[in-house]
Amino acid sequence: MDSVTQAVLGAGIQGAMLGRFQGRRALIYGAALATVPDLDVLMRYPDPVSLMTYHRGFSHSIFVLTGLALFLTWLIRKYWPQAPYGGRRLFLTLWLVLVTHPVLDAFTVYGTQLFWPWASIPESWSAIFIIDPIYTVPLLLGVLFAIAVGMTGLARRLLTVALIFSTAYLGFGLAGRIAAENRVRDAMQQQGIAVTELRAVSTPFNTLVWRVIAKTSDGNYYEAVSSLFDRGQPEWLRQPLNLDLARALADVPLHERLRWFTDNWLRYDAIGGALVVTDLRMGMAGHYTFRFKMAERAPDGSWKPVTPSAWPSERGGWAEMKLVLSRIFHEQPPLPLAEWSTLSLK
Repeated sequence: MDSVTQAVLGAGIQGAMLGRFQGRRALIYGAALATVPDLDVLMRYPDPVSLMTYHRGFSHSIFVLTGLALFLTWLIRKYWPQAPYGGRRLFLTLWLVLVTHPVLDAFTVYGTQLFWPWASIPESWSAIFIIDPIYTVPLLLGVLFAIAVGMTGLARRLLTVALIFSTAYLGFGLAGRIAAENRVRDAMQQQGIAVTELRAVSTPFNTLVWRVIAKTSDGNYYEAVSSLFDRGQPEWLRQPLNLDLARALADVPLHERLRWFTDNWLRYDAIGGALVVTDLRMGMAGHYTFRFKMAERAPDGSWKPVTPSAWPSERGGWAEMKLVLSRIFHEQPPLPLAEWSTLSLK
C-alpha cells in the first residue's frame, strides 16, 4: 500500500492502544514505526528485476518484525521503566504497528514475503488496489480528528471504529475477488473454455470492478472484466503467452526468480530485437506495470540473455481511468480491451 495509508494505519493502532498514556505523541510514534518496513527501498540493486523481487523481502518478514518488536519493547522498558503501561501492552502495540504493514501489503497483488527466509511464493491476496480511498480516508479522518482534539476517549473510540471498518473492508475486497473469479470461471466453462489457472485483481481505487486473468492449456490467457453489479456475462479477450520464447531464458537466474515471484504469471513478446517479459498481474491489457527486456536477438537470429532493463509501458491516464470506473455500474459499452492490447507490442 501507499506510504500515507501505512502511516495512518500505524498511527491509528498506536493511538487506539497507547494514546491514553502517550497523547498525540502516540500518533507520531505509530506513523513513524509503521514506515520502517519500507526502508528497504533505500537499498540499491543492479537491475529492475532484482529491485522488484527483493522489495517487500526481509524487512516485511513477520519473523524479523516480531524480533524487532521484542527488541524495541526491551529497549523502551529498560530506559523508560516509569512508563504507565505494561510490557505486554507495549509489545502488542509495537508488534501490531509493525506486522500490519506487511499484512496489508499482502492484500495487494504485488507480492510480500511474509515468511522470509522461507522461500515460499510471496503472499499476493489481490483483495485491494495499492491506493484505495475507501480504506484510507476513514483512518486519515480519525487520525486528523485525534490530532485536532487530542487523544480523548472519543478520539480513541473513533480510531478503533476506523480500524474495524478498514479491516472489514479488506474482507469485503477478498470476498469480491472470489466472487469475480467464480463468475468468470463459470462463464468460461459455459463457453467450453478449459481454464488451468485463474486469478482476479482489483482495478484502481475500488473493489467493485475486477480484472480477471485466466490461463488455458493451449498456451494462451484471457483478460476478463467483471463488476459486482453485472447482470450479463463478463467480457474477455484472448491473448498469447508466447511460451516458446521463454525457452531462450531457460536457466537464467533472474528469469527464474521473476517466475517465482509472480507465480509464473508472465507473458513473452518479441518486440523488434528485444525479448520483453511482462508481469501480467499488475495493470490491464496493454497497460502493464512491470515489463523487462531480458534478451536481445543475435545476428544468427538466436536470443542472447542480457542484464534486465525496464521496458517502457503505457500506464494509461485519466481517460482510461474514467472508462474503468464507469464500468462499475455500466456493462455497455465494454472496455476496449482489444484496442488497448495492441499497446503491448510497442
